Amino acid sequence: MDALIVYPENKEQLTALKAVIKAMKITFEQKSEVIPQRVKDGIKESLKQADSGDLTPYTGIKDMIGK
Repeated sequence: MDALIVYPENKEQLTALKAVIKAMKITFEQKSEVIPQRVKDGIKESLKQADSGDLTPYTGIKDMIGK
């Protein structure tokens, strides 16, 4: 059988979804995916660099480590 992944936008939606799933006797598991703030900050910085054209293209691992 297929599985569904849902993304409720708030606590009320989550509560309602859980109530419906339980009423229908459907097995489910709940997982919280929290992205660390340092990762979010890194993504924002990378997007700023991309917007300003301040990126260096990847040409190989040797270039990255300076060998």
